[in-house]
Amino acid sequence: MRIAVVNNFFPPRVGGSSHLSAALAHEYAARGHDVVVLTAAYRGAPAYEVADGVRIHRLPAVTMPKLGLSIDFDITFTGGRRNLRRVYRILDAFRPEVIHQHGQFLDLSWLTGQYARARGVPVLLSVHTRLQSPRALYATAFRAIDRVFLRRVLRRYDPRFVIMDELMETYCATRYDAAKDRFHYIPVAVDPARFDVLPTRDIRAELGVGNGPLIASVGHVIPLRDRRLLIDALPAVRDKYPDAKLVVVGTVYYGAFLDRARELGVQDAVVCVGEVPREDVPAYFAAADVEVHDLSGGGCGTASLEAMAAGCPTVVAVRETNFPGIRLRNWENAVLVSHRDADELARALIRLLDDPGERAAIAGRQRELIREHFTLDRITDQHLEVFAQMLGRTPGTHRDTAPGAQPVPETDAPPAEGTADVPR
Repeated sequence: MRIAVVNNFFPPRVGGSSHLSAALAHEYAARGHDVVVLTAAYRGAPAYEVADGVRIHRLPAVTMPKLGLSIDFDITFTGGRRNLRRVYRILDAFRPEVIHQHGQFLDLSWLTGQYARARGVPVLLSVHTRLQSPRALYATAFRAIDRVFLRRVLRRYDPRFVIMDELMETYCATRYDAAKDRFHYIPVAVDPARFDVLPTRDIRAELGVGNGPLIASVGHVIPLRDRRLLIDALPAVRDKYPDAKLVVVGTVYYGAFLDRARELGVQDAVVCVGEVPREDVPAYFAAADVEVHDLSGGGCGTASLEAMAAGCPTVVAVRETNFPGIRLRNWENAVLVSHRDADELARALIRLLDDPGERAAIAGRQRELIREHFTLDRITDQHLEVFAQMLGRTPGTHRDTAPGAQPVPETDAPPAEGTADVPR
């Protein structure tokens, strides 16, 4: 099967959708499929490379300025007719049988959607982020963008949707009028094997945080994951455990939680380490007693699932039905809190810190949950089954790559003269 993977976010960029799209691309290739990746240029990464059998094209891009939005981090955009011509040239050389897009509001999805419509290629779209904001003005603007612009864009090439949780199901149905018979319920994938080897780094010693309770909060700080609720819970935790520390791992794009920490007099308990290499993340989970960052009520993301896979008891603000077909059970295989109640969060953290035995039991059941439902092997199987359905094939089979269907390294040369239907 020839699969084109599309995501503006891709390594070396750090982030949940970046790592997932890369992991799936490499797993598709490892299983014998022919894979090409279209992504945006990022921090000096090569415009074209081959990594573990995956051809990666990074198109010229610009970075959107930070405007205080819910998704306010360094978003790169590739829009423009020159990049549209590049998309046509790369994909016409590759001749994809299916396109797997990541991100509905990223413009490489729009460009490849236009290509898919022109060439009759089926598309599977993984929607990782809902366009929402805690600020009323931005929330109104996002609803308008979804209903007026993105709904129309998606209708033009009519993708099937990967639905990762129940909130995304509602979102896609209401914002984009997507029919539920076009939904495929596949959660985020993580790799538990990353955490099987004990880290050699002593994070507590490196940070000088001592041996007291340590709460890790892993993931970029943006308005939608602003850590305010966690800071509001911290004074009660510190009343019980004065030496407790909160270590925030990830780029701080939105620093309101630090202002709140100063207001509450707990700024000395907060340590921000910034973005760290992916291979260092297990050491932070190993050092922590608890991990908590998904507190917006917006779902349970990759970092939370990785914390569970690492055996670090993890607190999230979702419902037991968050993952369709996968049951979370509060205080058994999950610790679930309200996204509006700092007192409830404080009680949950204190309960976990009070009882090492309960922490260990919950951590063990969370690891089992991940190994049963969220491993990369299982999630890859589910994606390939969907591709087979889209192509009318029996799952587990694929055609050999057609002779001559070899993508070429990206250059600034124009499309070949005489190529049919290539935008000028």
